[in-house]
Parts: sequence; C-alpha cells; structure tokens
Amino acid sequence: MNAKKLSLGLAACTAVLALAGCAVGFSGPSAAELDALTAQMVKTAFRDQGIAKVDRVTAIDETLQLCNAADVAGKPLDEDTAKRLEAANMKTIKWPSDGRFLGDWKSGEAIAQSGRGLTWTDSATQVNGGNCYNCHQISKEEISFGTIGPSLYQYGKMRGVTDPDSPLSKPIVEYTWGRIYNSKAYNACSNMPRAGHLGILSEKQIKDIMALLLDPKSPVNQ
Repeated sequence: MNAKKLSLGLAACTAVLALAGCAVGFSGPSAAELDALTAQMVKTAFRDQGIAKVDRVTAIDETLQLCNAADVAGKPLDEDTAKRLEAANMKTIKWPSDGRFLGDWKSGEAIAQSGRGLTWTDSATQVNGGNCYNCHQISKEEISFGTIGPSLYQYGKMRGVTDPDSPLSKPIVEYTWGRIYNSKAYNACSNMPRAGHLGILSEKQIKDIMALLLDPKSPVNQ
C-alpha cells in the first residue's frame, strides 16, 4: 500500500471512529480537529493536473464557505448573512465597458450549447462555453436540457422586451446581465456559476448570451 492510500485509509478510519464515538455518547474530535482532518484528506486526495488546480477546492471565498456550511447543516443562511453576502457580490459586478449589453444571439446560442473549458484536459487557451443548457431550457428547437434552473424560453418576450435599448427595458436588461455575471448578488447560495466574476465567460460572451435571451429576433423570443 502506498503512502497516499495509507493516508486516505487512516483518514477514513478516523472519520468512522468519530461517528461511532458520537453514536455511543463518547466525546469525539472537535470541530477544529475535523476541519484539519478534512484539509488533510483534500491535500492527499487531490492534485494539480493541467489547468485544474487544487485551489479550486481549497481557495474558496466567504460566500462559498458559508453556503457550503449551511448546505451541510441542512438549513438556509440566516437572512442578515444572506443579505450581507449578496451586497458583497453585487459590488463585484462589472457592467459593459462600452455601455452596450447585447451582442450576437447566434454566437450566444453556440456559447449556451458548449460545455467545454476549465477541465484538466483543456488547454489554458481553450475558449470556455457557458453550458447553459445543462440547467435551463432556452430555445424550443433544443430538446435536451436540464431542469435545475428555470426555463428561459421566451425570456425577453414574456418580460415585454420589444426594444432592449429602451429605458423601459433597462431594469430587466441590467438584472439579466447581473445574474449572468454574478448570480450570488441576487441569491447568496445560488447554484448558478458566477460566469463573469470568476472569469468563466468574457464580456463579449456575456453580451452574446444576453442577445440570445433578450433580442426580439432571437429564436428564444419567437
């Protein structure tokens, strides 16, 4: 047995013993000791490979730390903490540098369809996709889509966006941009990736997805 397998085996045994101790009323390890054990398990079980680095697991910000803890505890964040995290994430949103929110819906469809990028087999120059269909229905033509997120079919049409440049459309246009850029600004523990904040998508790519959702000529709004 090599050192890594031995370490993982010992860690697993420690965790089992801790649970067993709790079950029979014995005092188990402290929260700090369990955190240290978890950190050691991550250190031995993960490694840098290609563009995928261990810090994706270890270097998480306060938002993810608190949301993960709430998820483990099986209860939502308290309202004050959620509002504080949402406000902090709202400050990270960068609006279009040229003031224009919409790009090309055809390119937006290709980005929404693509799930490539960010894996250890991809190169650092790989253009990331949005993988939007993994969680949402978007166009009527695509019959393979996830349901983790709400349907976005006729997104702009249902919200009355006939002219995205109109002042009347400004609230929904800005909200949509913000949601794509950093969804946690609106829902602290949202499952939606922070596409702009984490650099998953470029400004141009976000503009193209915006067009897919809001351009009246997009098949999404037909």
